Amino acid sequence: MSGQPTDRVDEGELRALVPRVLAGLVRRGEDFDAAEDALQEALMEALRVWPEHPPQDPRAWLSTVATRRLIDARRSDAARRAREDTLHEQPEPEPPTTETGDDTLFLLFCSCHPDLAPASQVALTLRAVGGLTTREIADAFYVPEATMAQRISRAKRSLRGRRLDEPGDLAVVLRVLYLVYTTGHAGRVDLAAEAIRLARQLTLATEEPEARGLLALMLLNHARLPARLDGQGRIVTLDRQDRGRWDTREIAEGVRVLQSALALERPGRYQVEAAIAALHDDAASAAETDWPQILAWYDDLVALTDDPVHQDPAAVLGRAVAVGHVLGAVAGLRETDRLREVLGDRHRWHAVRGHLHELDGDLPAAGAAYTQAARRATDVAERDHLVRQAVRARAAEL
Repeated sequence: MSGQPTDRVDEGELRALVPRVLAGLVRRGEDFDAAEDALQEALMEALRVWPEHPPQDPRAWLSTVATRRLIDARRSDAARRAREDTLHEQPEPEPPTTETGDDTLFLLFCSCHPDLAPASQVALTLRAVGGLTTREIADAFYVPEATMAQRISRAKRSLRGRRLDEPGDLAVVLRVLYLVYTTGHAGRVDLAAEAIRLARQLTLATEEPEARGLLALMLLNHARLPARLDGQGRIVTLDRQDRGRWDTREIAEGVRVLQSALALERPGRYQVEAAIAALHDDAASAAETDWPQILAWYDDLVALTDDPVHQDPAAVLGRAVAVGHVLGAVAGLRETDRLREVLGDRHRWHAVRGHLHELDGDLPAAGAAYTQAARRATDVAERDHLVRQAVRARAAEL
């Protein structure tokens, strides 16, 4: 977008501008809901105009057009209230200059406003900061698109007319950032990179060790991304990945960040999860994985909640895998039994049981469990992977 005509608009670049422009409008005092509506109109105008007349400064262009839409909306509303003559005298503001600090981080905290319910905070952040569509957010929460659309609308209505100068809860901000990252890790690399960038900014803005723990966790997981898919785009499980493709610089940075966090106080959730990820990254091969130490960290993780089976079933499921590698597959399967009522309808529960049955040498049971997992998987790549796991297990028993 250098001012030369082009056949199409780079939608990825356009999407990346959205949170920064929206943050600038909100920081200036505009209503969150109205600002987002105005920005959506500006985006539609950009898609129409930019191919023939690309702007020299896309961010300033979007901000200016959105500002004009806001003024037009205020004037229209004023006309209905017989006050149009007053508002028409209001001068159009100049395009906002770049704010000090990170506007996207500011918008992140605004979206996590304490007046919003936690689920609404997460949904609004994914929409405003992450740039996800309503359908994508609904898929992340396993709810219908219409339900998520209502949730986002309620969240924006709750913020209408309120000053967004009260910081959001840091724990919610961390949770939201991780959800943005995991959504990106599953296929939208731009979101994963943006989540890491914001986490870096957050560690500069707060001394909270969990912020460092989250950044370390993202880095240590992201380092494996190049090996997560094969040449045909198929999922490669951790134990079969080519570790030579892992990003060693990212691993080293993640370990340094984690060590700085662990030195401060008793570890929190993200620090513990990062420690587990670091142990996986440190192993030269799957066979050299330090499962006893991983199990010890999982013990710390499940101890963070009073009722981990119901409050943190994912941690209990991960611990079951570690138990299987340390104490035997049968012991690991017994651990998964504790989660049957909570996760029995989820594909990950069946997939873990398939892995443990395979570890135990019971290939018929492994194939059956992988088949059940594939039937419940909603992601196409995951479903195809589980189908291949089931076929492989059945072929191995012949």
